[in-house]
Amino acid sequence: MVLSRIIFLTFFLVLVLNARDNPFFPTKGEVDIPYTSNAKTALPPLKRATIAIPSQARTIKKVTVEFINLDGSTQNISIELNNAVDWYLPIFISQSMGDLHAEKTKEQQKNLDPKKKKYKQFYNLGFIKFYKRDKEIRVITNDFMIRDFLLTKPHRIVMDFQSDLNMNSQVKTLKGRYYKKISFGVHENYYRIVLELDGVYKYKKQRKKKGYSFLLY
Repeated sequence: MVLSRIIFLTFFLVLVLNARDNPFFPTKGEVDIPYTSNAKTALPPLKRATIAIPSQARTIKKVTVEFINLDGSTQNISIELNNAVDWYLPIFISQSMGDLHAEKTKEQQKNLDPKKKKYKQFYNLGFIKFYKRDKEIRVITNDFMIRDFLLTKPHRIVMDFQSDLNMNSQVKTLKGRYYKKISFGVHENYYRIVLELDGVYKYKKQRKKKGYSFLLY
């Protein structure tokens, strides 16, 4: 009986000595995915984030997302794009379908046919009137425009009209998108209108029956 116990104990000790040092970690042949530490990694779920784009941006070419994998490594995923963007609107990053649906509905309501929108007068001197409809400006006047050009820092459209006016200079602050300020000043044989913009733009000018049209882009 004693001999049997000695043999059993010897066999048990041999098994213990050959056991793994730490049974809570996988052996070499058992690794399927990298294991992580016990450090707290609880983060708030992504709902929606926004990225503001500069005023000179007109086309979005690519979006890149960088994330951390389960094993702690960093990886990038990119999607190639080729779409026009309105710099006034931020780029949204979201994993909330409810938010995406709400934003889509708002944009659909906002982006109605611009031709159906009415022009809104924002400056009137009697002999010259200014109207706006989004990025389009209508200038109603019988005066001949001598020249027009674009200045930067800040971006502004300068318009000179032939006239022998004698008036005081004036400046008006504008509300809303695209246009920040308009100023009027008299010079020898012409007067000048300066329309300050809220970002970086170019423009196209057209002669109209009762004045001129400027389209920002």
